Amino acid sequence: MKQFIKSLIPPILLNTLKKVQTNKYGWKGNYSSWNKVQSLSVGYDSDKILQTVRISLLAVKNGEVAYERDGVIFDKIQYSWPLLAGLMYGSSKSGGALKVCDFGGSLGSTYYQNKKFLDRISDVSWSVVEQKHFVDVGKTEFEDNRLKFYHTVAEAIEKERSNILVLSSVLQYIKNPYELLDEILESDFEYILIDRTPFSKSKERITLQVVPPSIYEANYPCRFFDKLEFLNYFNNKNFELVEEFNALDGKSDIYEFKGFILQNMKNV
Repeated sequence: MKQFIKSLIPPILLNTLKKVQTNKYGWKGNYSSWNKVQSLSVGYDSDKILQTVRISLLAVKNGEVAYERDGVIFDKIQYSWPLLAGLMYGSSKSGGALKVCDFGGSLGSTYYQNKKFLDRISDVSWSVVEQKHFVDVGKTEFEDNRLKFYHTVAEAIEKERSNILVLSSVLQYIKNPYELLDEILESDFEYILIDRTPFSKSKERITLQVVPPSIYEANYPCRFFDKLEFLNYFNNKNFELVEEFNALDGKSDIYEFKGFILQNMKNV
């Protein structure tokens, strides 16, 4: 698992990219291999990304702003209502407990996004699995009795008994996502909640995502999945699709961002 964690690109997918009035930023090209795009990438492991997210989320934690997504702050929470419904569904099926493993969850962005509702559940454990530098900052500045930070999925499950896996804006930044999922799903999660994941309107596509420098300077590989292949993977792992939904990041003529609520049928 460690080699996968080390190769994990920060899940910084910016919804604001679509609103930038220029063609310099966004998703560029259609490349034949991940390595080719990787060779063009600059700044994806920069400490500036971590610090941008850190400062924004500290403002949320301290009640100075309402919401943060990908280091960008908002004066009003933008909920992913289907994701929240999936969390509540998993909790209701687990006797009212909510035990989440948030893979690639930054410094707890999704936790803080939904904290108003999570605070009304008595038994909550939210474990973020991230790169080492995110985990170090998370443990020092954000961890509390509910929000925890771990280096591996196995560690999170051992410590917190997580049964709900959240994958939000992360799989598209993994070089070999299905190999990573093979390893993660050995942990036998009961529910998987996928959000903010891009799908090609034709065949799978590997592209270069260019971030506006007004946020931070970086570009990195991004994958637009083939939806049929993606869902077939989970079906073959014995996960049933409970619901599919449109994600906040929207769509264009070449891609659409989707989310899914999946349930493990092994124990049903």
